[in-house]
Amino acid sequence: MSVTGCRIDVWLWRARFARTRSLAAAMVERGGVRLTHNGAQTRLDKPSRCVHVGDALVFALGGRLVELEVEALGDRRGPAEEARDLYSLRQPLG
Repeated sequence: MSVTGCRIDVWLWRARFARTRSLAAAMVERGGVRLTHNGAQTRLDKPSRCVHVGDALVFALGGRLVELEVEALGDRRGPAEEARDLYSLRQPLG
């Protein structure tokens, strides 16, 4: 079975952008996450929306705007090194 998508709240949690799935879901429900999929940008409003490899995400984190591309979906919430393999930054943080 091949996995083609992952819930956005689960992905944000696995990639360690949120400490819990509940916090990730709240971030999405506030409208704080924009997704670009197949060239169309959408402001996500439901944590159940799917993210796919190759999608771009933009969201605020710690007062900074984070722009990234989804590189992998992941199977679990692993250590930070594993989480960094799930995405590539489009513009460096800092």
